[in-house]
Amino acid sequence: MYKSHKPRVQARLKRIEGQIRGVQKMVDEDRYCIDVLTQVGAAKAALDAVALLLLQDHTEHWVVDAIKAGDGAQKVLELNQAVERLVRGR
Repeated sequence: MYKSHKPRVQARLKRIEGQIRGVQKMVDEDRYCIDVLTQVGAAKAALDAVALLLLQDHTEHWVVDAIKAGDGAQKVLELNQAVERLVRGR
């Protein structure tokens, strides 16, 4: 669950969806490659910002709750694996 940031995540994803449509339109219009790449980079940065919000919520809720319950090791491992996948792009 991502209770505390859900509205922000949803709003950002809608903006990203619009950015992607804009990139598609740029390609359809044969716009200059560097301009398209700039927009691709902006969309990637926006997705990274969403990922950070999700990681923050996960840490603040699931990981903290597991640690309080005395069972944090598994959640910390899971968090570390998620960060690794995010960083490596897998």
